[in-house]
Amino acid sequence: MKFLVLSDMHGDFEKLDRLGEKFKAADAVIFGGDFSKFKSPETGLPAMEALCKKHDVIFSVIGNCDEPNLLVESEARDINVEGSLVNHEGLFFAGSGGGTKFTGEAPFERTEEELLSDLKIIREQETTEWDNLILVLHNPPKDTGCDKIKSGIHVGSQELRNFIEKYRPLAVVTGHIHESAAVDKIGDTVIMNPGALFEGRYGWLEVESSNGKWEVKKSELLEL
Repeated sequence: MKFLVLSDMHGDFEKLDRLGEKFKAADAVIFGGDFSKFKSPETGLPAMEALCKKHDVIFSVIGNCDEPNLLVESEARDINVEGSLVNHEGLFFAGSGGGTKFTGEAPFERTEEELLSDLKIIREQETTEWDNLILVLHNPPKDTGCDKIKSGIHVGSQELRNFIEKYRPLAVVTGHIHESAAVDKIGDTVIMNPGALFEGRYGWLEVESSNGKWEVKKSELLEL
């Protein structure tokens, strides 16, 4: 299965028009949050609507720059995986939206416990075997190549990292930290921050099932 991986559009949905061939080649789109431009929440819904016109299958969360009520709009369009567990052709998708508390200027800043609460549905299951799970987390887990700010400090979530170490999903798509586009691993779990779409960055992820086990076959960072 082939995924076009996007995050941090920040209202610049004109970039979507330059990804026409990628949308056609992808089986689905994964979006890691921040439809809206910072301090311009009114840009979020038009960006979401533009993305929904590009593909029929989208798995998304909202970001720290998105108003919480944008979650209702994503649910109405059947693209939300935040707080959910969605089955698609043998793969499961779950997600956590928003970012950890920082300046208080973004509309969807949350505690680590609140971020983790979105994944409650997975913890309620009777298994920790999740090699067919892809997590969509706007806020990256701590201590990978995907959560470093310019000073080199890792600013990701320790609680989300702990969750990944316990449940060992197939892959994690994240965003939020624009300067930290990277593909990394926590154990066998592939972690991808595709970079900010408004800066022309995106990713491509390919997974397949062989003998009942899912594997990541390709995970690459790309630019327009």
